[in-house]
Amino acid sequence: MEKHNPVIETNRLILREVFTEDALDMYHYLSDEEVVKHMGLAPAQNVEDVLDEIEWYHSIITEGSGIRWGITLKDSGKVIGSCGYLNRQDKHYKAEVGFELSKNYWGKGIAFEALGAIIRYGFNHYQLERIEALIEPGNIQSQRLVSKLGFTKEGLLRHYEYTLGKFDDLYMYSIIKSDFIK
Repeated sequence: MEKHNPVIETNRLILREVFTEDALDMYHYLSDEEVVKHMGLAPAQNVEDVLDEIEWYHSIITEGSGIRWGITLKDSGKVIGSCGYLNRQDKHYKAEVGFELSKNYWGKGIAFEALGAIIRYGFNHYQLERIEALIEPGNIQSQRLVSKLGFTKEGLLRHYEYTLGKFDDLYMYSIIKSDFIK
């Protein structure tokens, strides 16, 4: 994986690296309990919490384990969410995908557009063969989104993660290159 964020452009969006200057925009959605409730994160209490998240984005690029793009609207440049890869395993040509979006933009096809772009990028530029999405059973919107993009639900991973003082079950979804690029 690159040691910087390549810029990806879609019809309505620019996916780019996030900077400390974006922290206030990001605080707007990362402090929203509804947005973060399926992310294994407590809502951001202040801008410092968001700066820690931005630092994590930069650390996964540096260590080569992932990459995170800010989802920005072309017309405003405002960061309204993020998406990217984590737990990249070059040896196995796979990575996990993650994403979140400000509640103000739910239901407008923005997550579909952003996720579709980074999936295509992952298969074409990172030579991924498999992309996984781990989704809590209660997160119906994300399950619908990945299904619409062609992911297959493989099964339930019981007590797969321990976050916020509890064990979480997660559904494993995946898409392989031949499912997506035809």
